[in-house]
Amino acid sequence: MEEAFPPVPESGRVFREELRVGPADVSPSGRARLDQIARWLQDVAYHDVVDGGVDGAGFWIVRRTRIRVERFPHFPEDVQLATFASGVSHALAERRTSLQGAEGAALEAVSVWVNVDPETQTPARLPERFLDAYRPAPVRRPRSRLRHPPPADDATRVAWTFREGDLDIVGHVNNARYWAIVDEILLPAAEPIDVEMEHRAAAPVGDAVVLRAADGGMLWVTAPGGEVYASAALTGAG
Repeated sequence: MEEAFPPVPESGRVFREELRVGPADVSPSGRARLDQIARWLQDVAYHDVVDGGVDGAGFWIVRRTRIRVERFPHFPEDVQLATFASGVSHALAERRTSLQGAEGAALEAVSVWVNVDPETQTPARLPERFLDAYRPAPVRRPRSRLRHPPPADDATRVAWTFREGDLDIVGHVNNARYWAIVDEILLPAAEPIDVEMEHRAAAPVGDAVVLRAADGGMLWVTAPGGEVYASAALTGAG
């Protein structure tokens, strides 16, 4: 089995960025929230493709993200993110991001993104200039097949509402907002934590339902009629 979090490579493109955890990034305890961490992952990925001159080389939709936290960042800790393309296939790219903090924060993340045609919304082949920017080409070949099971029959129901402020530039609920649900409903009390999120459909503004498995290890975010927007599973916990 391939390593879930391949190490930062010694050659090839690695983009690094520093930030300080701010007061709006954290819970009352001072711990960085998972939705804010997901935003950092999106931002550093975008800054990487802009810096590499390939920001117009694809339109990306996240399919799956796994975040493993050994220690959460806390306010006002300085942290550094290092991100790189760890895998490519026909229309997919896998991105790894590593976060290290000045006071001991440590987390790893890996995401699979689908490159889509902005007009047809169907998967599109990665352009050569994207591949050129990340040479030598990563050897891992990501897969877009979803792995999480359907909602459990004995899952408990929690009402949720997506608001206008949850939408991103394409008018869908941004994937980072789903991590707020994980933070509130699924997050274990102790570190380390290891959570995988899969995205199935774009959610609109309005009512939603969160279903939580009886054993507490998984949740599904659905439309009131049952369509699954996303699911999250604990793959490890402290």
